[in-house]
Amino acid sequence: MFGRKKSGATDSGSDSAPVERVEVTGPRADGPFDLVERPLENPDEYVDLGTLLIKMRGDIEVQLPTEDDVVTAVLVTSGGSAVELRPFAGARSGGTWDGVRAELREEVDKRGGRYEEVEGPFGTEVLAQFPAKDTEGNDAIQPARFIGIEGPRWVVRATVLGAAGLESTNEGVFMEILRDLRVRRGDEPRILRESLPLQLPPDAQRIPEE
Repeated sequence: MFGRKKSGATDSGSDSAPVERVEVTGPRADGPFDLVERPLENPDEYVDLGTLLIKMRGDIEVQLPTEDDVVTAVLVTSGGSAVELRPFAGARSGGTWDGVRAELREEVDKRGGRYEEVEGPFGTEVLAQFPAKDTEGNDAIQPARFIGIEGPRWVVRATVLGAAGLESTNEGVFMEILRDLRVRRGDEPRILRESLPLQLPPDAQRIPEE
């Protein structure tokens, strides 16, 4: 988990250059956008995590899970539920999410869960339920909603966990987070489905876990 260091207020100024926008159609017409498609009009509202830029708001908490000091995902929590974001390189022609979804179905089967594929706001997604244990050790069900969002040579896999993962919807805080998301893919050549780099923002400070 991290917090933002306080800094002096900045004045963006009303005479700044206008932001040039690229028209986006289809499921991403209202976001998320690549930074090339839709540069930030108010950068101070966003936390820069390298490939992903997330618009901050008062009802969320952002955590960055790490493995060997490498940030592997972004976890945004709110109201007892969470969404995990993982960006990776996609094919220029699209279709990468189809292969990822097939692997997700296999994983659900291996873990003894069940799933259904439904048409969601960004295309076909997977609603899954896994066997789990509650805090008292009793049998329980863990819901998960897997969403794949394909942009220009990138894919963001969003996994909604908790009660918010029970159904496909275009409403709620997590969908607002996805629509506000910006992706910095960059021009570097990447292997298909290679993880795109995430990092702590320059003005962040680590918060020890209790």
